[in-house]
Amino acid sequence: MTLRLERDGPVARLLIDRPERRNAMTQAMWETLPALVAQAMADDAVRVLILGSARPGLFCAGADIDEFARHSGEEKWRIANQAAIRSTQYALAHAEKPVLAAIDGDCVGGGCGLALACDLRIAAPHARLGITPAKLGIVYSLFDTKLLVDLVGPARAKRILFTGMLQNAQTALAIGLIDEIAADPMAAAERLALTIAANARHSVRSSKAMIRRILDGQADDDDVTLALFRDAFTLPDFAEGVAAFREKRRPDF
Repeated sequence: MTLRLERDGPVARLLIDRPERRNAMTQAMWETLPALVAQAMADDAVRVLILGSARPGLFCAGADIDEFARHSGEEKWRIANQAAIRSTQYALAHAEKPVLAAIDGDCVGGGCGLALACDLRIAAPHARLGITPAKLGIVYSLFDTKLLVDLVGPARAKRILFTGMLQNAQTALAIGLIDEIAADPMAAAERLALTIAANARHSVRSSKAMIRRILDGQADDDDVTLALFRDAFTLPDFAEGVAAFREKRRPDF
């Protein structure tokens, strides 16, 4: 099994387990991953999802280039591959719950695309990140490119894509490609996930939805966003938060 979903309390882990190929993604894996994301989103006990490697020292080396080479002349396969990758990126980026990436090794090409689609990225000091279509003669999709531009800005995105150079963890942190460096990214992601999970789930999910709308081009409130703000005052999370504040205790959401 090259992908699996595990749950520990409010935190789920979506683990890539193909160490003999540095967790390179096959077509079958791209097609499987969105369903696992959906499974985590449908589980009411899960509040945060972590994407990482089942084995330490790895994240994802990208798409399986050997598979690319075998099928490059098959238009039907190319169309299916494009659709599967987009479906995966979209599922992660638009998941209603927070998704964290624990990057414990090389995060390259399609692997970097996976990390970009997550909400936050924690990397090991030895991690390297890069997007290398210019070294393979292929083109990064617009959706993936937008995820990159949203994080690092257009000039840095151009430098990453034009050169295909790998960024070390320190550089990646400095330019906003990752959010934190930790000796054990999975442990750090789990600590962060538990901090997030302790907060009001409606607040966290609504904040993610608001930010996603902004990144997708929305610049002002509409009926949906106005309702998110207005209706929060009627929900149990608000009642518990106010009660905890008054009683000088931690809220139990």
